[in-house]
Amino acid sequence: MEQKKQPRINCLRCEHYIVTWDPKFPRACRVFSFKGKEFPSETVWKVTGKACPAFKQKSGHHNSGGDGQEA
Repeated sequence: MEQKKQPRINCLRCEHYIVTWDPKFPRACRVFSFKGKEFPSETVWKVTGKACPAFKQKSGHHNSGGDGQEA
């Protein structure tokens, strides 16, 4: 069986990403209402096997792909 490669979505560029005050769970997503040690997009990938559908580029941030994915 062929393993899909995880897309590299940069949560730091997403308007839904927040940093918490909890040192045990410092990263969170407003859309999915969860927090954890890893970036929310990584958690979404592990649970669903799909790229995060909630990614929304922060206004004022531009990248070549425009979709938050990195090569």
